[in-house]
Amino acid sequence: MAKHAERVSELRELPDHELLERLGESRRELFNLRFQLATGQLENSARLGQVRREIARLSTLVREREISAAEVLVGEGE
Repeated sequence: MAKHAERVSELRELPDHELLERLGESRRELFNLRFQLATGQLENSARLGQVRREIARLSTLVREREISAAEVLVGEGE
């Protein structure tokens, strides 16, 4: 669990473009893993779950930043 918390705190320090880049890389990796699964070439099936969780973490951080940016804009409008 501590390992996960360290990983998330490292991800929070990344700039937006880096988060989006990693998200794209993870989605491409998931696509390739699913392709390997379908063709019977996948050696480590646990990697599918790991990549899915990584995508979820990255998507959550991106969305948090979108929401906080929107709140700042709404706050300025008042």
